[in-house]
Amino acid sequence: MKQLIASGLLLATFAAAAQTDLPAVKVTAPYSSIHAGYLISGDFRVDPRMPSVVYPAQALVKDDILSIEPVHLQDNEYLVLQECASADCHEASIVRYWNSDHIGGDDTRRNRVWITHENKYFLWLKRLPEVSGQSCGQGWFKSDATTTKCGSHFTTFQQISPPLMLIPTGELAAYHQDVLKQAVLTDPEPVINQTHEGSTYVVTYEGGSTVRVRRMHAAQDGGQEDQASKGSPKS
Repeated sequence: MKQLIASGLLLATFAAAAQTDLPAVKVTAPYSSIHAGYLISGDFRVDPRMPSVVYPAQALVKDDILSIEPVHLQDNEYLVLQECASADCHEASIVRYWNSDHIGGDDTRRNRVWITHENKYFLWLKRLPEVSGQSCGQGWFKSDATTTKCGSHFTTFQQISPPLMLIPTGELAAYHQDVLKQAVLTDPEPVINQTHEGSTYVVTYEGGSTVRVRRMHAAQDGGQEDQASKGSPKS
């Protein structure tokens, strides 16, 4: 628990440092481009002191759109986008999560998160125990109305928790509470590689799962568009 509290303090420090004045939503070249009237940026990073946390180099602001595309997630992995829920970031709120059953696919709406207010946001990957619906009473036949059907993935979580902590709730979690107690306290998966493909930030976690991240914001004016486009690779 001390490690989690320390991680929360570090996260608050790093995210606070990223809070800059962005009246025109500037981004850092060369990880930017213009497409369909949107300024697109892959300016994200991982701090060496927090090797599992991806965060924007500059604070997200109202009307930003985050494009988060998990290329592959293992069955026991959950990709989590959280935002600070307190000024010191000792508490965080789940914005969205993805698992291997719901990684968006061709539905780009699933992979796009509309930012409604400026805050400190961060992305991380968590492994939880693999479970089976049969273990909580689910039969082999889905049409059997006499059995409890609770799936093979955790789908509900405590909304507010310490940062970097994912706490499953609901029936499936109740049936697996013993194995979850330890798993909830383990650290998120570390990032083993990060790179940029044009204006897309690509991060790979230990175990091989890869996520593509972009920040989009409506271009402010032609002048900013021209400046952002100079020498910047297309997405």
